[in-house]
Amino acid sequence: EVQLVYSGGGSVQAGGSLRLSCMILGYDFSDSDPGWYRQAPGNECTLVASISSDGSTYYQDSVKGRFTISQDNARKMLYLQMNNLKPEDTGKYVCAANTLKRSVIPGLSCVGQGTQVNVSS
Repeated sequence: EVQLVYSGGGSVQAGGSLRLSCMILGYDFSDSDPGWYRQAPGNECTLVASISSDGSTYYQDSVKGRFTISQDNARKMLYLQMNNLKPEDTGKYVCAANTLKRSVIPGLSCVGQGTQVNVSS
């Protein structure tokens, strides 16, 4: 069973920074493409960022240049550094041990506790 342990969410003013952390237990993600999804109220689930085993990264257009995804396989950690945050970044962020080639599965990809990020203007 995969367990995800989050830290780093919270509330911040626009222009601020947050670093999300996710400890992924029960799954060896060193050879997959882990990532972060976001779900805002009334909006669909979207893939914010992912990282492949060769180190290549994907970012949603709206976060390019502001967010950085990274991983530490030895510590079983996945990170998302978020800078210059905007109100539209508000939502529940869910980490995934494997995005299955950057897939978004309705009703599944954003399921889970996640960590809440609130950005005020």
